Amino acid sequence: MLEDRRYNLMELMVTVAARQLEDGKTAVIGTGMPLAAAMLAQKTKAPNLIIMFEAGSIAPQLTKLPLSVADSNTQTGALMHLSMNEIMEACQRGTVDYTFLGGAQIDCYGNLNSTIIGGTFQKPKVRLPGSGGANDLASLCWKTLIITPHDKRRFVRKLDFLTTPGYLTGSGARERAGLPPGTGPYKVISTMALMGYDPETLRMRVENLHPGVTKSEIIANTGFELLFADQLPVSDEPTDEELAILRNEIDPQGLIIGKN
Repeated sequence: MLEDRRYNLMELMVTVAARQLEDGKTAVIGTGMPLAAAMLAQKTKAPNLIIMFEAGSIAPQLTKLPLSVADSNTQTGALMHLSMNEIMEACQRGTVDYTFLGGAQIDCYGNLNSTIIGGTFQKPKVRLPGSGGANDLASLCWKTLIITPHDKRRFVRKLDFLTTPGYLTGSGARERAGLPPGTGPYKVISTMALMGYDPETLRMRVENLHPGVTKSEIIANTGFELLFADQLPVSDEPTDEELAILRNEIDPQGLIIGKN
């Protein structure tokens, strides 16, 4: 799909993800691609993005890609460095606009699994890192952004384990579970498309196709029935500026975007 292009799929995903973050908003960021996207947003369209990390750092100016949310690089230029208690309290009080997460599996309502694949909880085929702060963040922040590669192993009809709540079973389910009204999944950025959620059914809906991707390809690579917006524009390609910042400033070692 991208054989003749000047960027790879990881770079495309990170740039599309960065464009979803707004200047002046608050966002608790997870490890990996969300970190790269937040850094790119802060260095381009959202210089006043208030980045927060569950380990306690608030409003850093990130200069070096942290390897985790507890990396000392999350503290660079921070206004405050507190603890997980204060970060989760801020989410609970409704003062955090976004959280940005990944996951091993996602279903049509934006529920995430990052705990086990196959088998039982006691004896899984694969044991994953687990929730960390993801359950709390997706439960309490206003909008959840999710970034993940796109294939049938990840986009599944039924999760092997529900780690992090999306819209649970559909309309009204979050509220019945006691989660704050108005919170929930916002966008999913994959290697194939940008997706949102239908306002009535709360099922995942494709809003943009990435360059070179067809509707039939995304259907073939999804394990559940996707909804599609009436108009399907093509996602803007990464600009030369975005690629230069990603490759030279954010991830020169290619830890997330890979080697070029």
